[in-house]
Amino acid sequence: MPQTMPGRVSRATLFGFLGPAVIALAVIGIVPLLFAVWTSLRDYNLTKLARQKFIGLENYATVLTDGAFWDAMGRTFTLLAIALPLQLAFGLGIALLLHKPGLGFFKTIARLSLVVPMATTYAVVGLLGQVMFNLKYGVVNQLLGFVGLGPFDWLGDPDLAFVTVIFWDVWQWTPFCALVLLAGLTTVPPEIEEAARLETKSWLTILRHVQLPFLVPGLTALLILRTADTLKLFDMVFTMTRGGPGAATEFIALLIQRVGFRAFDQGLASAQAVILLIITIVLSRLYIWFFYREVHS
Repeated sequence: MPQTMPGRVSRATLFGFLGPAVIALAVIGIVPLLFAVWTSLRDYNLTKLARQKFIGLENYATVLTDGAFWDAMGRTFTLLAIALPLQLAFGLGIALLLHKPGLGFFKTIARLSLVVPMATTYAVVGLLGQVMFNLKYGVVNQLLGFVGLGPFDWLGDPDLAFVTVIFWDVWQWTPFCALVLLAGLTTVPPEIEEAARLETKSWLTILRHVQLPFLVPGLTALLILRTADTLKLFDMVFTMTRGGPGAATEFIALLIQRVGFRAFDQGLASAQAVILLIITIVLSRLYIWFFYREVHS
């Protein structure tokens, strides 16, 4: 008996299913973005709302010639250049360890424990770091005291504060990298992997020629997500150091918050945010272009 072709779905039905999601996306994402662009083109200061005159690209010119903006961008990209490779390296190491045959119940416990740091909100992670790295009462200095080291002013010294933020960000997001890369390793055909292990005992050779091609989509996603998250990192640092001491940990998101909500210059802050968005989009496109060029070359 021939099968009947399913009827065409009406536009009303499609809109009923997709409409709420599209509307929510527009309200939550697109409308604020358009408002930020509109604000960035105006003299929009909360202390003089009566003016709000159109000034074109003047805010962007101010941002691009502002030393504080470039200092904050430099600190942000330094954080990105150090934290992201560490997260990927440690995450890959953990993923390879958990991908090995055996380990039994330990593997299940390890996978569950990886969820805890990344499931904790940024603000809570920052408060936890503030307590743990406290000069007098922090558990880190107490543990170092047992081996005759310290105490160190982790959050009061500019260099140590920057290192502490990097360490804390790596601690929080290495498990996420590990889980994504572990998922990528599970897509490797077992017969190919077993044949490779019979041919060579070098794990590096197996990783390079067998496993890495299957990890490219996960690596690309991690680079995009972690780059975007790092460039807009705010909550954890704000609750942990308030951007201090001085401006040692004032990353670009904290600078935007200071300009927009302490100096009340919403126009200038919006221009900074739009420039940050453009940089994030460009980096994302470069990641995709580079990795998929390598795959197809």
